[in-house]
Amino acid sequence: MNKHTLDLTNQHLHAIPEEVLSRNEWEEIWLDSNYIDNIPPQVSHLTHLKRLSLYNNRLKSLPESLFHLHRLSRLNISVNQLTHLPEEIGNLKNLEVLDSNHNKLREVPKTIGALENLTFLYLAGNELSDLPHSFGELKNLLYLNISDNHFTQVPDCVGGLAHLIELRMYRNHIISFPDAITNLVHLKELHAMNNQLTHLPKSIGELKRLRKLILENNQLQQLPKTIGEMENLTELGLRNNRLRSLPETIGNIKTLRFLDVRDNQLTTLPNQIRNLLLLEKLDVRLNKHLSIPDWFQELEERGCTVFY
Repeated sequence: MNKHTLDLTNQHLHAIPEEVLSRNEWEEIWLDSNYIDNIPPQVSHLTHLKRLSLYNNRLKSLPESLFHLHRLSRLNISVNQLTHLPEEIGNLKNLEVLDSNHNKLREVPKTIGALENLTFLYLAGNELSDLPHSFGELKNLLYLNISDNHFTQVPDCVGGLAHLIELRMYRNHIISFPDAITNLVHLKELHAMNNQLTHLPKSIGELKRLRKLILENNQLQQLPKTIGEMENLTELGLRNNRLRSLPETIGNIKTLRFLDVRDNQLTTLPNQIRNLLLLEKLDVRLNKHLSIPDWFQELEERGCTVFY
């Protein structure tokens, strides 16, 4: 292990040892899976620290002194008991990864927009229902996870995340997507299963680079015809919705490899699906009144797995 790296994972610690805080040459410190409930002010002495992991401890708050560590690029404070993030978090100008999953956060400070180098942000498993407008200033963010929270809608500020590649927002209470979501022109994966979506905006087709669209366990009753404009989509997950039909334009998604429409209310399938030459798996089980088309055999003959 690098001489500037200290790993004290699972050492039954109730506090950060004083000898750790007295040496400022550390670049990485791992304190995961202990019983630490406090970070002393002396943490500010660790002026060379680039990575700090306090995963799975008992922290209820973070000291202002922590945010004097201007070289910090990765901070893991997930699985603690934090109810808020201090406004001083905006001082961490070099922060690239912030993992605050599985805490008790009810809001995100406005100063988070100052984290201009942030690329990965984990906020899953908290008590969030909104995000500050400044959130849209995170222009370099590539990955965002806001799953397992209390969102009823996707905040418009998410549309400002110009370089976002992956967005995870499953297990919330979201009923619709804002049109602003189509500003995410670099988005490749959108995971929104286990929400309360009843429809998709027509503009969804503008997400030209999207490869995975996972919408299982929602309340979708129909899909817009524009879904056929998603020219790079490879996986479409629609299991356990309320779909009565699929648009014929689904046959225009020539890149599609996996189509899951299990457990809906479909009675027929558009014949255009047979034109999806790259399709590897089609699941139509538990559509009780579905009329099975004879072209299923054609799909199977060319190597596609069909479950019905």
